[in-house]
Amino acid sequence: MDRVKGKIAIVTGAASGLGRDIATLLAAEGARVTLTDINEAQGRDVTRSIKGDVRFVRQDVTDEEGWSALIKDTAEAYGGLDILVNNAGIALQDVPQDPEEARLEDWRRTQHVNVEGVFLGCKHAIPAMRDSKGGSIVNMSSVAALVATPFITAYGASKAAVRQLTKSVALHCAGNGSRVRCNSVHPGQILTPMLEGLFEDAARQAEAPLDAVRGEFLKKIPMAEFGEPRDIAYAVLYLASDEARHVTGAKLVVDGGITLNP
Repeated sequence: MDRVKGKIAIVTGAASGLGRDIATLLAAEGARVTLTDINEAQGRDVTRSIKGDVRFVRQDVTDEEGWSALIKDTAEAYGGLDILVNNAGIALQDVPQDPEEARLEDWRRTQHVNVEGVFLGCKHAIPAMRDSKGGSIVNMSSVAALVATPFITAYGASKAAVRQLTKSVALHCAGNGSRVRCNSVHPGQILTPMLEGLFEDAARQAEAPLDAVRGEFLKKIPMAEFGEPRDIAYAVLYLASDEARHVTGAKLVVDGGITLNP
């Protein structure tokens, strides 16, 4: 359908999970896409599997100099920047994560990647998009930003910070004439390696069968099914496209109704 035909995009954390499907869909809809990830081997394999005008750049999203180089490199390769999907993030496993037992070092690591990485992406994308006469930043938050998450405290707090940052970036850009929009997407329980890791971690901590843990998570979804990565990719595609030209500061929740629960 060419919904983002001719647009230039960067998708971080694109070597697997949501990032892979987002990059694949954007390319299929006509965008020229730079995929980034800290996992170079897997990132290059994914890039080779995608049809379209795509390339891979290794990136640590916590490195500010790396962000500057990435934006410059993408502009030189493709001619500018229209779309940034801040997807890269981590969810720690096999460590205490409740508010009482969580370690400060783990808290800081989570915020470093999930919050500072998104902040740096926004910071360096805004002037590049202004030069391109506007653009769309899509920040990957989570349903964890909207509900209490004592079992993954640092992760939930980091995703709530992404939501607040998104609103601040949106208002800043709306008021300075840059024509840069910024919105957040909030996935629920989407079947990715990260979610499978959460199931496994929860099963170990509870000393319970993995299938039983999966079943308990499924019970919390009113639509009675886990989401698929493509469900998130289509949400990102909408926000990245000109169809959402009057949408900024919004949160798009894709969770099968989880946040409807009392």
